[in-house]
Amino acid sequence: MSPPRSLARDFAAAGLDWIVPEWDAPPNVHAFTTTRNLGTMRGEAAEEALSSALARWLPSPPRWLRQVHGAAVHDADADPAVASPPRADAIVARAPRVVCAIQTADCLPILFTDGTGSAVGAAHAGWRGLAAGVIEAALASLRVPAQEVRAWIGPGIGPRAYEVGSDVLEAHCAADRGAAACFVPAAPRKWLADLPALARRRLERAGVGSIAASERCTFSEGAVFHSYRRDGARAGRMATLIWRTA
Repeated sequence: MSPPRSLARDFAAAGLDWIVPEWDAPPNVHAFTTTRNLGTMRGEAAEEALSSALARWLPSPPRWLRQVHGAAVHDADADPAVASPPRADAIVARAPRVVCAIQTADCLPILFTDGTGSAVGAAHAGWRGLAAGVIEAALASLRVPAQEVRAWIGPGIGPRAYEVGSDVLEAHCAADRGAAACFVPAAPRKWLADLPALARRRLERAGVGSIAASERCTFSEGAVFHSYRRDGARAGRMATLIWRTA
């Protein structure tokens, strides 16, 4: 479901922009991804700026994470009053009005819910997180049968822009030899990796019933998205948020 129309108008008036997932989510699930119009801030500065900009329209302050490219999942219901953002790369919530939030700048934001909107989740998935099992860990934490899960793969670096070394290829093929189909040789011991395809493959192997994807490239769409691969340390971050209502 799209954010309220008032959010769209106010975002535009503030010079902000957002992308609403096109996926098979029920109407009580709300989600969106910001674009680079938020600015080039990172970390706590970006979190504070976004929280302030959206405070009027979100049902509660976003639950941010300290992302470390791993597979740890924060359960917002089990620990609702954390003093500081937990070290994790995915977050799930079943209580209504809890806003799960992650930041990305080439890595994939992946959203989760089920057919009734009883649970929601978000994962920060780069090649390390995918290889470590962040998708599988998030699905387990949702506590919903995989065939009932709806997933959305958000904007990330595209398959024509993501050159990687043999370490990335080997990390993904170690447990799934078929993952080699997501890599195209580019130079000696270099490959172009299809990160969204790797994510989709893991979702499919986990039995997820519905998968949608934005198919937008953060690297090539410089006017819209931040990209760490393109801009280096000066790159800002996009935020992806999801919550459910009762």
